[in-house]
Amino acid sequence: MSLDTWMMFFLAYLVVTLSPGPNVLLVVKNSVQYGIWSAFTTVLGNLFCQLLIVGLVAVGVGEFLARLPAWFFVMKCVGGLYLIYLGIRSFKQVKKDSLTLANLDFDRPKSNSKSLFREAFFVSVSNPKTMIFLSAFLPQFLDTSHSHATQFVIMYLSICVIVSGVHVSYALAICRIGKKLNAKKFEGRLAKVSGSLFIGMGGGVLLSSKP
Repeated sequence: MSLDTWMMFFLAYLVVTLSPGPNVLLVVKNSVQYGIWSAFTTVLGNLFCQLLIVGLVAVGVGEFLARLPAWFFVMKCVGGLYLIYLGIRSFKQVKKDSLTLANLDFDRPKSNSKSLFREAFFVSVSNPKTMIFLSAFLPQFLDTSHSHATQFVIMYLSICVIVSGVHVSYALAICRIGKKLNAKKFEGRLAKVSGSLFIGMGGGVLLSSKP
């Protein structure tokens, strides 16, 4: 992969990642609820899922699965319902007085790293369009005169840098805004907004058709 090709890939994936989706929303929600360090655990769950997907794309399985209508239908149902579940759970959190800003450690609920990692992984893996997108997107930047394995490794490491930087930046920005506002009101509003967005995204996934 030449430097020019890599730069094109990096910029293209950066633009895609800058568009907020379920993963960004989850990172922001967890950061405000549990503290900024939970953002890294959430990002790791997302990146582990993407590692598996990139691996499947690299060996050709991703393109095969992307062509199966039954697989797409099952995954969109599972993914849509899971996002709706997260939305309903966010609304339930509004009623809890334990929600506080990340800098108020004495009131902040303790996070479970395994639970956050698993939650982020499921949000990523349950979106069938992730597999379809990467199966179509990544091969466009492959140089047939060089090792495909090496190029996929380079692309995945680039994805790690992009996703980590963008998602953590979103989390830091929201937490900074929240510190200037009333903690409980801010978190209550964020829980309502994130709940609505999760439910909306879940409905969108359920109603989506295969591209």
